Amino acid sequence: MTTDKPVYAGIDCGTNSTRLIIGDGTETFEREMTITGLGRGVDATGQLSPEGIERVREALVRYREIMDRYDLAGTRMTATSAARDASNSEEFFAVARETVAVEPELISGAEEAELSFLGATAELDPADGPFLVFDIGGGSTEFAIGSTRMEGGISTDMGSVRFSEKYVESDPPLPEELVACLSVAEAHLDDVVREVPMVLSARQLVGLAGTVSTAAMVEIGLAEYDRSQVHHFRLDRAAIEDVFRTLVTESREDRAHNPGLEPGRVDTIVGGMCILARIVRYFDAEDVLVSESDILDGLILSQMS
Repeated sequence: MTTDKPVYAGIDCGTNSTRLIIGDGTETFEREMTITGLGRGVDATGQLSPEGIERVREALVRYREIMDRYDLAGTRMTATSAARDASNSEEFFAVARETVAVEPELISGAEEAELSFLGATAELDPADGPFLVFDIGGGSTEFAIGSTRMEGGISTDMGSVRFSEKYVESDPPLPEELVACLSVAEAHLDDVVREVPMVLSARQLVGLAGTVSTAAMVEIGLAEYDRSQVHHFRLDRAAIEDVFRTLVTESREDRAHNPGLEPGRVDTIVGGMCILARIVRYFDAEDVLVSESDILDGLILSQMS
């Protein structure tokens, strides 16, 4: 496919999902997401599992086929929290490098926060800022504050996979397990405020990634993903609390029947919703602006500058 503008690709190999974007900074031609669970078990073993690496490899094979339809001016492939924590990341990098023919980048939490902010705020009016952008991933949650650019950012070791594996053992979750998730999340948020105090000046919270979009889809009752309905949907505090109460108190079997909850997120959404609920309570936010533009869009824009 040819266009009038240079076309770029971005691949994000996260803890729970592997995603692809192809676009020119104005128009997005491809956006793909596959739940691959690369970081499952990393907290316990310290290593990426062969099964997780293989699931990512299968996704990357498909993505390479899609990328080959375009005359790409550049590609960035990043790995984040799970790869940062694992002792055998190079095994994964070798597979990714061979599959996509692109050198993977192990980016820091600060770089992840900045790319997420870049992608999430590109369409927003700076006059509505400062924005506090938070990206709830599988293994980490990034926070970035600013209006036209990130003025402060930090990555924390709280994520939907990490919390669900570490603190939730029962089905349905026990109250004390949920309290543990919420308490640990609050401690991390204390760290965020201590390290980046200007987060308290935010006028608008902007939420990214699967937990936030899932909460929006469940609230809307959206059985099939529709970006036009999810992107820039305003999740008010009451709705977040309602979705939180529903998803974290149900058994796995009952939870799976909620419209908008993908099968690959049934086991990790409890940890994710605890993080989301605690963020909204901690900052006493009226609502969260859901953004489907995120680190992927940041990867495109970063190649254009």
